[in-house]
Amino acid sequence: MNLKNKNFLILSLLLFLYACSKPDYELFEGPTGNKSDFLGKWLVINYWADWCPPCIKEMPELESFYKLNKSKALVLAYNFDRLEGEELRDQIERFKVNVPSILTDPGLLFGWEVPISLPATYILTPEGNLVETLIGPQTKSGLEDIISKYEKLL
Repeated sequence: MNLKNKNFLILSLLLFLYACSKPDYELFEGPTGNKSDFLGKWLVINYWADWCPPCIKEMPELESFYKLNKSKALVLAYNFDRLEGEELRDQIERFKVNVPSILTDPGLLFGWEVPISLPATYILTPEGNLVETLIGPQTKSGLEDIISKYEKLL
């Protein structure tokens, strides 16, 4: 076998392995992908549930932050009760969760413990490092302040 054929076989095998690899995460009614897709922007992950009044109260703040900071930050909501399908869609609509919803448990994806209370918000740098774990409702300005603080340090 010549070098050209060997290179072709190696490239084919690598492409096959890449195509068969299981994605790391799935978004509700959105794409699947790999954890590395989140690199390059700040990542704000929020755990919420319908039985958590502060969670519902903070949703407009998360949406406002997301809309005003889309160029540098991604916000993902994760339903603490692990709802999916129509049940999740109903709650997203009822509680106006207007940020992307991740179906994959962020704790499993990033290696942290399940939050002890809700709402819980995790902030990761564009390099994928967890820098803040916040318990309680967040505001648009509070999230902007935290990211601004870390941008100055990085």
